Order: sequence, then C-alpha cells, then structure tokens
Amino acid sequence: MIHPIKHFMTITKHRHMVMHYCFKCGLYKQGLLHDLSKYGFTEFWSGAKYYSGKFSPHHNERKDRGYSLAWMHHKGRNKHHVEYWTDVNIEKKQYEPVIIPNRYIAESMCDRIAASKVYNKKNFKPEDVRDYFQKEGPHLPMHPEVRKKFEFLLDYYVDNGEKALFKYMKKNMRK
Repeated sequence: MIHPIKHFMTITKHRHMVMHYCFKCGLYKQGLLHDLSKYGFTEFWSGAKYYSGKFSPHHNERKDRGYSLAWMHHKGRNKHHVEYWTDVNIEKKQYEPVIIPNRYIAESMCDRIAASKVYNKKNFKPEDVRDYFQKEGPHLPMHPEVRKKFEFLLDYYVDNGEKALFKYMKKNMRK
C-alpha cells in the first residue's frame, strides 16, 4: 500500500529537525536546503510506496528491486552523505573516497541524529546514533580521515550531549 501522507509527514519532521540542528551549528543555508530532493518525484513516490515508518524506505525498495533508485538519486544530490564523496583516482583508475569538507560532516551528524530520533521515537537513546554508525560504517566508502572525524563526533555526542556537540560543531566544523 502507498502511504504518501505518512511519508510526507516523516520526511518533513526529519527535515525540520535537521534544519533546527544545522541552525544551532551555524549552517543556515545547509539547514534550509537539506533533503529537498526527497520531495521530488523520483524519491517521494518511491518513499511513499516503500514506507514503513520504522526505517528508511530505501531498505524495502532494495529488498523488492535489488537496489534503491531513490537512494541513488538522493546520495548523488546531497553532499551530507559520505557516498556522494567518491571520485576516480586517475593514477589507480578506480573510485575512491575523498575528504569531505567539515560543514558536510556536521550536516551529516545533524542528519544522523534526526533520523535516529524520527525512527526510534520514544525509544531513542544517543547511543543509537553511534551504534548505527558502527554497524554500517565499516561498509561505507569513507576516507580514513573522515571516518576518524565521524567516530570522534559520535563519541563526543554520546559523552557530552547534544548541546555540547552543536556548540563544538559551530566552532570547529563550518568550513
């Protein structure tokens, strides 16, 4: 069954939460533009079709089709996803992850926290964000320097809380 209203409510709640967090980090333009591609035809209708409310619709689309067209569209247009940051190494003639500018790492952290809160609802714990990264992180194409930054920020978040994390990112991650 297709759930356009539920999907719209979920992505809008997530987007507004990320926007709020980005503003706390001083990333105003990124907050305003965050995830607008989710409202376009390719991503929106796939999300409505595969909506579950418990996790990203991309998972169900992958189970059904073997891939997620919506995810490929999304990651190619949104710089806060590590998968966006791969390029061809001309010497090795292969794709490799490159260093991500700090401001997109900060937006990605805001995105991860918001997604975890939206999907876990009342059961949310800050550790959920780090646990999810530890589960998926080893499989992500990520430059080693970028991986270290994510691990540091996730530990900082769990150990010091949201307010301290956003303050740290506002001071250190806007370039």
